Amino acid sequence: MFQIAKRISLFLLTNILVLILIGLVMMVLEIFFPNIKTLLGGNGYYLIYAAVVGFLGSFVSLFLSKWMAKTTYGIILIDESNIHSLDVKLQKVYETVERIAKETKITMPEVGYYESIDPNAFATGATKNSSLVAVSTGLLNAMNHDEVEGVIGHEMAHITNGDMVTMSLLQWVMNTFVIFISHIVAKIAVNFLSKDDEEGGMNFLVYHGIYMVLQIIFGILASIVVMGFSRHREYHADEWSSKLVGKDKMIRALRKLQSLTQITNAHDDGNLAAFKISSKQAFELFSSHPALEKRIKNLEEQYTL
Repeated sequence: MFQIAKRISLFLLTNILVLILIGLVMMVLEIFFPNIKTLLGGNGYYLIYAAVVGFLGSFVSLFLSKWMAKTTYGIILIDESNIHSLDVKLQKVYETVERIAKETKITMPEVGYYESIDPNAFATGATKNSSLVAVSTGLLNAMNHDEVEGVIGHEMAHITNGDMVTMSLLQWVMNTFVIFISHIVAKIAVNFLSKDDEEGGMNFLVYHGIYMVLQIIFGILASIVVMGFSRHREYHADEWSSKLVGKDKMIRALRKLQSLTQITNAHDDGNLAAFKISSKQAFELFSSHPALEKRIKNLEEQYTL
C-alpha cells in the first residue's frame, strides 16, 4: 500500500510540475512576443502550445527519471566504498558496467539494486553520461554470472545508444501531434455542427468533449507508433549486448527470463517499463518489448557478430 501511495504521489508531483512549467513557458512567450497570437493565427499559436506541452511532458519525465527510479524502488547504490562487502553477483554487475563504460567512452553510470521478486533490470537517466543501471534481487537470485552479464550488456546498450533521449524525442513528436490534431479536428467538428457563428457555452462544451475523445483515440494510435519503435530498439539492444558481452550470454539471459515468465511482474509500470530487460503485455501491439521467443530467434537465426 505504501509503495502504491508513493508512486501516485510521484506521478501527481510530476504532472503538477509539468503544468506549472507549461504556464510559465507560455507566459514568458507572451511577454517577449506580445503579438505572437496575431502573427501566427489561432492554429499557429496552438501548434506552439502543443509543442511546449509535448516537450515538457516528455522531457521533465526524462530528467526526473533517475531520481524517480531511486525513490520509487528504494534503490541501494553500489560504489567503491561498499562493493567488496556485497554478493559476488552484485560485484559482477558493477564490474560489467564499469568495463563497458570504459570501452564505449561514457561516464560511469550509477549502479544499484532493489528488492523485488520481479526478475528484471533497467537503465534510465537524462543522458548517456548521467545514467543509472539497476537490477532486482529477483534477477540476481535467478541467474548465473553469464546470464547477469548478458542482462547488463543489454541495459548498457540502451545507455550507449542514447535510447532514453531518442524515446523522449519520439514521445514529444507524438504528444504534439495528438494535442494539435485533436484541436484542429474538434474545431472543424464544432464549426460543422454549429448552426450560427456565436461561440457560446454550448460550443465550448462540445469542443472540449470532442477534443478529449480525440485525444484518447489519437493517443492510442500514437502509443502504437511509440511501442513499435520501442520493440525495434529492444532487438537492437540485444544485438549490441551480443557485441559487448557475447551472443551466447545474451541468448542465455533471454532464455532464463523466458523460463521465469510465470513470476508476477509487479513493477512493470510507467516510463521505466520501456527500459527494462523484459515486459509483460497482453497484446504485443501495445507492448514496449517483443516476445522473448522472437528476441531469441532474432539472435539465433538473423544476427551474426
